[in-house]
Amino acid sequence: MDYIALKAELDAGHPDTGAYSTNDATAAAELNAVNRTVPRTSMNGDEIFSATDNAEFIGLTDHKQQLWVSFTSKDIINAYDATNINFVDYIFGAGSTTKTTLAGLRTEDVSRANEIGIGEVDEWKVEYARTL
Repeated sequence: MDYIALKAELDAGHPDTGAYSTNDATAAAELNAVNRTVPRTSMNGDEIFSATDNAEFIGLTDHKQQLWVSFTSKDIINAYDATNINFVDYIFGAGSTTKTTLAGLRTEDVSRANEIGIGEVDEWKVEYARTL
């Protein structure tokens, strides 16, 4: 646990909700609440293939199906890389259900504690950090 980072966060307050409670248990709960969205820069090919709309995939030409299967066989795919985004547009079209589903998967809901890299916080950690 990075107690200095925890103290800094407690002093600064939550970027959306403001000051943390003076009650240590409540402040810990506020830090652990899943209320932030962060970008997922990478996803694996299985996640992407699983998000593929079946009807859209079946409607593709054989060539585009082969390209898509090859693309989604990668271990790691950068979800924000312009080439990858353009490739999805080429395969399915900009307004496709697959593209919409993939856009939703590019972000992840996390707690503020996870966002700043301090992991799960309990009241005892809050109490100690406040003494620093």
